[in-house]
Amino acid sequence: MRKVIAAINMTLDGFCDHTAIIPDEEIHQHYTDLLGEGDVILYGRITYQLMGYWQELLKNPSGEKTMDDFAMAIDKIQKIFFSRTLKNAEWESAQLAKRSIGEEVLELKQQSGKDIFVGSRSLIIQLMNLNLIDEFQLCVHPVIAANGLPLFENLKDNTTLKLIKTKIFKSGAVVLYYEPTKIDV
Repeated sequence: MRKVIAAINMTLDGFCDHTAIIPDEEIHQHYTDLLGEGDVILYGRITYQLMGYWQELLKNPSGEKTMDDFAMAIDKIQKIFFSRTLKNAEWESAQLAKRSIGEEVLELKQQSGKDIFVGSRSLIIQLMNLNLIDEFQLCVHPVIAANGLPLFENLKDNTTLKLIKTKIFKSGAVVLYYEPTKIDV
């Protein structure tokens, strides 16, 4: 069975704000490598539209190797996005989900293939409430945003996580790899 991995960047104070975080070459390379370990990434509408930036970078490369490599990797991986307002995909490697997030993920998990990544805050929250996340890869940046969208809100259950490994970047960012643990009460 395939793993569902919530992989997301966040500030030290727990906010998901792409404008507060400035990834460097090492972090771009990390995510390029990570995308090679999966074959589908799930997005909500807002994140899907934000990721359109990388399509533009494909057309007009930046000249920075790690950013251009990430643009190629994100273009190649299959994307499934969830939206009530968008009716079609503007990206050749993307498709609009036709079922609920739970139904879509349960079917994807049953298929053979590589890992399933979740790259949107809203989907991570929904999948946590459905107990469908197998691993968290939280890249915590040494930034205190002081406001924004908190990663963990509107959760219905307390979740205990087991740290399985860490990865430290020269910038001070740290990827914390966690698995949810089941606690018998």
